[in-house]
Amino acid sequence: MRRIHVWATRQEIEPRRLEGAVAVVMDVCLATTTLVTAFERGARRVFPADSVQEALERSAGLPGSLKGGELDGFDIPGFDCGPLPTEYTRDRVRDRDLVFVTTNGTRAIRAAEAAERLFIACFRNTPATARFLNTLAPEDVYLICAGSRGHLSLEDFVCAGLLTELLDDGHARLNDAAVMARALAAQRTAAEWLAHSRVGRWLASRGLEEVVAFTGEVGASTSVVEVRDGLLKEAEA
Repeated sequence: MRRIHVWATRQEIEPRRLEGAVAVVMDVCLATTTLVTAFERGARRVFPADSVQEALERSAGLPGSLKGGELDGFDIPGFDCGPLPTEYTRDRVRDRDLVFVTTNGTRAIRAAEAAERLFIACFRNTPATARFLNTLAPEDVYLICAGSRGHLSLEDFVCAGLLTELLDDGHARLNDAAVMARALAAQRTAAEWLAHSRVGRWLASRGLEEVVAFTGEVGASTSVVEVRDGLLKEAEA
């Protein structure tokens, strides 16, 4: 019987419980959306970093690489790109290495590396990720919301709810957070929840409705992205 666990923030991560399990990290606004986008637009190697210092050190050893991300919601001085997926065009990232760091999302990815297999998800690739995991048929799945500064992020929790719905064959055992996330996701569309979320409203208030619309497109991406050896990889069965 499959067991589905939702953790509402990265601070809930318990590495020892991830051993032998499958984990999926989501930071819809915006780390995992941007990482999936850069990956599918042809970035050669994508490294999620745990800190700005690590990103700087990593990029120093990768001539011609891009540095991207944010810290506390602001662009990082000296970095090539910020956190928005629309910045990572095919012309900009194709065949280039990318080192990417964010306040919550990349740190959640790194904290979950104890999992036997580790994936990243956002609204855009949720259905593809769920199809892959259903084929993989893991016994334990941990859906990890990055959250924000230790607090729940609505869009991450809804994304976990969508995944729970697609992963539950009717017999799965869900923890309480998974039950709540699934019920919440069923009440409105992902795009509607995103528009009501704190970050969604913040983006819209700054004229970034295009980013909100892009982020909220469920199923727009068929990429299934796995983290192996500190790099984003195309998932393999």
